[in-house]
Amino acid sequence: MPMRSKERRARLLESLSAGEIDVDDFARHFSVSASTVRRDLQHLSATASVRRTYGGAILAKHPTETILAERHAVNGAEKRAIAHAAIGLIEDGDTLILDAGSTVAAFGQLLSRRRLRIITNNLALLPFLAEAPGLELVVLGGGVRATSMSTVGPLAVEALRLMTADRAIMSAEGVVAGRGLCEASLDQITLKSLMMRQSREVIVLADASKLGRAEQSAWALFPRNWTLVTDSTASAVQQQLLTEAGARVLVAGN
Repeated sequence: MPMRSKERRARLLESLSAGEIDVDDFARHFSVSASTVRRDLQHLSATASVRRTYGGAILAKHPTETILAERHAVNGAEKRAIAHAAIGLIEDGDTLILDAGSTVAAFGQLLSRRRLRIITNNLALLPFLAEAPGLELVVLGGGVRATSMSTVGPLAVEALRLMTADRAIMSAEGVVAGRGLCEASLDQITLKSLMMRQSREVIVLADASKLGRAEQSAWALFPRNWTLVTDSTASAVQQQLLTEAGARVLVAGN
C-alpha cells in the first residue's frame, strides 16, 4: 500500500533530524519517485520546516512542529501498543490528567468503557470521551494550539491549579535524560509542568523515536520518580539513561 503524503513528509522530517538527506536515496528507500520527494520537500520548505540544498535538504535551524494528523501517521503501531500497555497502569475510579499528543490520544480512545474522572486539554479526544457513560470529563479552557489540537495559556493553568489527580498521562516532542520533556513553546511546558505537579503519579507515553530527541527549546523537568511506557525498538542505552533519570521503564509487548 503506497505511503500517504502526510506520513511520507513526517518520515522526511525524521530522516532530516539525523542530518542532510539525498533525494534519490530517500526515493529508493521509500519506493517513490524522486519528483514525489521533491514535491514533499517543496511543501515542507514552504512551511519553513526544511532548507533545500543541491540534490537534497536539511532541517531549518528551528524545526517546525508537525501537525497532529501527521503525528498520527508516524509509528502508529508503536503508539497503539504503548497505549494498550499503559491501560494496565490505571484503575477504575482514578482521576486522570490527559496531556495533548497523538500517543495520549491513542490511549484516551481506549477509555470510553472505563469509570474515571478525566481532566484534559486534548481537544482531539472530546468526540471519543464526551458521551462515554462512565466518564466525568473536565476540559481545560484557554487558547487553542491548532498544531496539537490542545488548549494552553493562563486560563488552562489557573483552572488546573484547582484540581489534583491520581495520574498524569504525558506526551512530549522529546524525552531526554538529565533534561526532561521538550516542546516547542513555553505555554506548553508551563501547563505540562503543572500537570505533573498536580498528580500523584506521572506516566510518560513516548515511542522510541522520541527518546533522546532534543530538537525543541522549551523543557519541563522530570519528577523524582515517574514511569515511561515506550515500544520494543527503544535502545538499551536510552532505557538505562532514563532509568537513571528516575524512570520505571515499561516496554510495550514485554
